[in-house]
Amino acid sequence: MNHLSLKFTVLIIALVFSNSVFAATDTYRWLHVTIDTPWAIFIFLLPMVLLPVVLMAGLYWRFSGNKTKTPDNIKNK
Repeated sequence: MNHLSLKFTVLIIALVFSNSVFAATDTYRWLHVTIDTPWAIFIFLLPMVLLPVVLMAGLYWRFSGNKTKTPDNIKNK
């Protein structure tokens, strides 16, 4: 019975997406690529790349003066 319901579900999905309206979404006609598109992608991705670098630099600077306590440091004091 489960196998039959899976076939029925696949059939329904195939019928829904076989409509001619969905044919336009398969092409790039709806995507208007201009000369500004690469710059928009670049500006969108730039913070994703630079934010971890800035965070690492800030954390390194913040904790650079802190020394960890080792058994040698504790024993000598």
